[in-house]
Amino acid sequence: MIDEATFRREADRALDELKQALIAAEEEGGFEVEENSGVLNVVFDEPKGKFVFTPNTPVRQVWISALSTSFKLDWSEEKALFVLPKSGESLMRLSERLAREHTGDESISL
Repeated sequence: MIDEATFRREADRALDELKQALIAAEEEGGFEVEENSGVLNVVFDEPKGKFVFTPNTPVRQVWISALSTSFKLDWSEEKALFVLPKSGESLMRLSERLAREHTGDESISL
């Protein structure tokens, strides 16, 4: 497990990169990005919905609440990314897939 300082630095970097990609896609994607105290929220217009991205320091994971499911991403030293252990998807790729699934819009690109 990575140490707390490294986790915080990498989680902040990963969530900031995701936020920038989401902001760039928000007009075309039909959603709005909000950040509050390190928590990233993506609010969808149609269909209505909300994704919540949260760093969870005690367990050194980034959590995503989306599509009535909780996704828990671990730090991969090998890839230097947060990844979903079950699928190997990075935070960015998983977020893109979830946004596409929610909206039905395959053109959403992060």
